[in-house]
Amino acid sequence: MNVALPPGGTLVGLGCDLIEVDRIRSALERHGDRFLKRVFTDEERAYCDSVKFSHKHYAARWAAKEAVSKAFTTGIGPHLDWTSISVYHGERQQPLVHLDAKAQALLRQVGATHVWLTLSHVEAHAMAVAALVRDGPS
Repeated sequence: MNVALPPGGTLVGLGCDLIEVDRIRSALERHGDRFLKRVFTDEERAYCDSVKFSHKHYAARWAAKEAVSKAFTTGIGPHLDWTSISVYHGERQQPLVHLDAKAQALLRQVGATHVWLTLSHVEAHAMAVAALVRDGPS
């Protein structure tokens, strides 16, 4: 199989986050649906609830939202809501990011064209690294 990768570009922002999986498991146990609806999109909840050990997948998505917000240098707050950033899977099961209108406007404002994301989780921790990139020459 030949996989075409996009051409290089300019790195506009970089963010990383590491979280303890038990912190998300505790939030799920204490706050349930209220927590889920405030932080995760319908698409993210549907995916995480369909897999074994959903708390690990929720933790990875939490880390992704934090990493993307750090790449923007805004954090979660007035410029980005928790649900402004949604993680889903591409055709090769790679993590991809969907941005709502608010986050799309911020992406244009910082001069980036897309977000690259990588996720990982083990028993105790989940992590994500996000890069804001401006397309390079074709």
